[in-house]
Amino acid sequence: MGIRFLSMVQAKQILKLLSLLSRNRTEVPKGHFAVYVGEFLKKRYVVPIPYLNHPSFRSLLCQAEEEFGFTHPMGRLTIPCNEDAFIDLTSQLNES
Repeated sequence: MGIRFLSMVQAKQILKLLSLLSRNRTEVPKGHFAVYVGEFLKKRYVVPIPYLNHPSFRSLLCQAEEEFGFTHPMGRLTIPCNEDAFIDLTSQLNES
């Protein structure tokens, strides 16, 4: 499985979707977006938008697209990975 990078159009689609979804949920701070993470039980995380530029985070989004597409039946951006792996990745991104 190769890493596929998001185009600018795809990134804008994701941000537009996140904007629409976050209106119905608890407020998300400007410059951040909400994402649901987990293999079975999904937990909501709010992460900075610059994470979208990191190759590792893009890889997770590509996996989410392959599994769920961008029209998820639950109406939210979901990353189907182990929650601990997501926390490790975001911690590394936060430190850099």
